[in-house]
Amino acid sequence: MREDLNRIEAVLDRQVRPALRGHGGGVEIDRLEDGVLYVRLLGQCAGCPSADLTNEQLIEAELVRALPELVRRVAVVQTVSDELWEQAKRLLRDHRL
Repeated sequence: MREDLNRIEAVLDRQVRPALRGHGGGVEIDRLEDGVLYVRLLGQCAGCPSADLTNEQLIEAELVRALPELVRRVAVVQTVSDELWEQAKRLLRDHRL
């Protein structure tokens, strides 16, 4: 299982994360179960209205193309990241906004 996750991480590093970084975001693996890879979107990608489109056209497309024997589908786990919570707290503390 660890080797499978390492292969997935390599595809994410080469094909997915550079594009997400260009928009202030990122992705991390939550878990892999029966060909479904569960991921969390990070940074500006977390909660973005285009998150489903990003997943379908970038993350899932690249992983299914590169590793069809491991990944049949990618599902986004909808949670609020610690990073986003901290950003929200900073905005709320800044009374100038």
